[in-house]
Amino acid sequence: MFGAFGSTPLSPGTRNQYNVGLQQGIGKKIVVDAGYFWKYTHNAFDFDTLFNTPIAFPIEWRKSKIDGVSARVTLTDTHGFTAYTILGHTRARFFGPEIGGLLFNSPLDTSVFRIDHDQAFEQTTNIRYQKRKNGPWASLTWRFDSGEVAGAVPTLAATYALTGDQQASIGFHCGSTFAEVGFPITSCPGGNASATLVNIPAPGTENDDHNPPRVAPRNLFDAGIGDDDVFHTERVRYRVQLTVVNLTNKEALYNFLSTFSGTHFVSPRGITAEVGMIW
Repeated sequence: MFGAFGSTPLSPGTRNQYNVGLQQGIGKKIVVDAGYFWKYTHNAFDFDTLFNTPIAFPIEWRKSKIDGVSARVTLTDTHGFTAYTILGHTRARFFGPEIGGLLFNSPLDTSVFRIDHDQAFEQTTNIRYQKRKNGPWASLTWRFDSGEVAGAVPTLAATYALTGDQQASIGFHCGSTFAEVGFPITSCPGGNASATLVNIPAPGTENDDHNPPRVAPRNLFDAGIGDDDVFHTERVRYRVQLTVVNLTNKEALYNFLSTFSGTHFVSPRGITAEVGMIW
């Protein structure tokens, strides 16, 4: 496969990857699992799109370094309570120059930058109470994300160039005036432009490696209650369950103008009721 105008061949990439983990019990009730991963790729394969079209061209970066840590802490059944928390950190960095794509659409001299699944911290905690086996239960799940990289809005100038629809997707506003579909904000004389759903670096502070734009941090909560044996029958058990996703109806983004997946919002509050039989 050749790069721009057929002048630069793309070479197969090579990767070294290391994983290490450990598990440790703390007393009789707590178990800790932790792991670390490190991936180093020479000639990191990627795609480049032609402007806002679905047309894509193969490219490669000089190298990529992706590493991170994860941990899970589990509380076994303690007077009906069980719980776990999962923690994670991922650093995903690519290094230029870039080879391939189209010359007028490829930042060939781009140095190190973070890709969109780089995230400083994420955690999910679940607490469940069920005093009796197959009896009533209740659970609560809390998820926090510090925000993935959102490379489409590195500066206010770049944000002013977006369409009204794109600006509205991130809650872009100048003072109390918010962008709307068909009515973009192209300047903000007061200098107080901002966005509610992404963090745009302050003027002069953006750095593709150390201070890239990111999706705004978010806290999400899910809750559920149920009973796994409503009538306490022997042959057939009847169960009921009520689940609420995004309990607080939080408005948030997963990503914004990602190259291939676009923009995704967190699902609004959803309530699900279930009735079942087990025999």
